[in-house]
Order: sequence, then structure tokens, then C-alpha cells
Amino acid sequence: VILLLLGLNLATVKMFGEMEFWFAMIKIVAIVALIVVGLVMVMMHFQSPTGVEASFAHLWNDGGWFPKGISGFFAGFQIAVFAFVGIELVGTTAAETKDPEKSLPRAINSIPIRIIMFYVFALIVIMSVTPWSSVVPSKSPFVELFVLVGLPAAASLINFVVLTSAASSANSG
Repeated sequence: VILLLLGLNLATVKMFGEMEFWFAMIKIVAIVALIVVGLVMVMMHFQSPTGVEASFAHLWNDGGWFPKGISGFFAGFQIAVFAFVGIELVGTTAAETKDPEKSLPRAINSIPIRIIMFYVFALIVIMSVTPWSSVVPSKSPFVELFVLVGLPAAASLINFVVLTSAASSANSG
């Protein structure tokens, strides 16, 4: 995989951009699918095999926002901050951009909207389908949501998304 990424990156800058586009598209499609499927489950009052009904009420029931204390929030916050360490790529690609005075502010200003769309909405949907008290730390909530709707290949699909994310991270440095 590393040699393939190296070879493609040595070809052209355009190839780098094209690869990153497709890596990002895979992640976006997976997260949007999760959000849409989860919302449909909530709207249809989906009931899990254990008898739990999908509902937005799970967001404030079962202990509220910090059911195990605030330390879990800070641990998760560190991971979220680390996820944005790659934000410097916006500045790095500025040299290759047509009209950076217009496109860079637009790209940077859209980051909070993307965070809300992809992180917050995904978490809201996951927690609406699975109550806080039912989350199993050793299982992926993304996989569990897709398994609940009858997608037995969910683990393989999510693993593919994770591997493309890792390849994207390796590709961009």
C-alpha cells in the first residue's frame, strides 16, 4: 500500500488531490449513510431485539449528557482535537489553489459546519438509536447501527472505511 501511495504521489499533484477526493468521499458516504439510516430508524420508532425503541429521548435519559462523569468528555475532546491536526493541509494546498484569497476563507469557514454535520449529527443519531447505558465499549457503534438494520457485512464495510481513512492519513502525511 505504501509503495502504491508513493508511486501515485510521485506522479502529479493532481493525482494526490484526486486520491484524497476519493478517500474523503468514502468517509463522507459512510457517515451520511449512518446519519440517514439512524434518522429513519428514529422516525419509524425502530425497536431493537432487546426491545429498546429508537428515540431522541435517549439523548437526555439514562444519565443525561455525562452519564459517567466529565472525564469521558475530556478524553473524547482530546481525540477530536487530534483529528484536526491535519488541518494545516488547507494552508499547504494554498500554493496549488487558483484564487486562494477566495477559496481559503470559504474552506476554513466551512470547517465548523462540517464538524457539526459529520461528528455531532452522527453522535446524535447513534445515541438516539442506542441508549448510553447500552453502548458496549468493545463494539463499534457505527457497526452496531448497521447490524441492527440487518446489514450483516457492516463490520467489513466499516473496516474498509477505516482502512481508507488510514491510507488517506498516510498519503497526506
